[in-house]
Order: sequence, then structure tokens, then C-alpha cells
Amino acid sequence: MRKLSICVLIVCLFGIFGCSHKENNKYIIERSFYQTVWERFDYVKNTINVEAETTFNLSMDISFTDDYPYNDFSMVFSVFDSNSNPYRCKAYTFNLKDENGQWKSEKKDGCYTFSLPINQALQITDAGSYCFQIEYRMPITPIVGVKQLILYNNK
Repeated sequence: MRKLSICVLIVCLFGIFGCSHKENNKYIIERSFYQTVWERFDYVKNTINVEAETTFNLSMDISFTDDYPYNDFSMVFSVFDSNSNPYRCKAYTFNLKDENGQWKSEKKDGCYTFSLPINQALQITDAGSYCFQIEYRMPITPIVGVKQLILYNNK
């Protein structure tokens, strides 16, 4: 009986720490492409409520497989206010491979994962609903080799 109680306690602790890790990072967008591909006008987005003036320190983790046909990744990151008006919008291009076409990340579980800075000081001054959106800007559609992306707030 005591062993069972210890096992239950360990499982509960893993659950608590697993949830708190996700909560501490404040995931804004989490999207998997393991069962599908990323189509051209399939904007990855999520709407969040901002209660008061706040500053976001945004990063994105994105994973690629060897099927990804490019050396870089281009995207547009946008934030829209509750009236669908653009609040912030910026294009990004990240180099994923070196001049010899070798990945700049170590392969783990079949993917190359990159942590990319998006906006370290995105300030939202008014409370309300804001839509965070990511659009890829690559010429092939659908884009292959992208497996997962996570946009999160580092604060």
C-alpha cells in the first residue's frame, strides 16, 4: 500500500511540474503539423485577453525535418486588436542552415528545433482581445518539413 501511495505522489508531482512549466512559459500559440502540412493561407493564430498594460518577451520554438527544402524560414508575425486592426506586424527571416546546407541545430527525435526571438518588448497598452498570428512566406505550398511551432512569452 505504501508503494502505491509513493507512486501516486510521484505521478501527481510530475503532473504539477509539467503543467507549471507550460504555465510559466505562457504559451500563446502551439501548433503541430505531424498529421498534416502547413497550407499557404493557413494562418497559425490564437486570440488572448490582455487584462492590463503589459509587455511581452516573445520567442518561437519551431521544428523541421530533413524534408524541409530551404536553408531559411521566412514568416510574418502579426498582432491584431479586437477590431481586427493591425496592432503590430513584422516580417522575419531566420537562417536554419550554414553555407554548406548543414542544419545549425542538432537533430533530436527526427527533428531540428530552433528557438527564435520574435519580439522582446512587445508592449500592449490597452486591455482587450488580441489575435497573435504567424504566416509563413515560403514559395512552395503546402510547405513540407515543418512539424511543430510554439509561440510563447518568456516572462
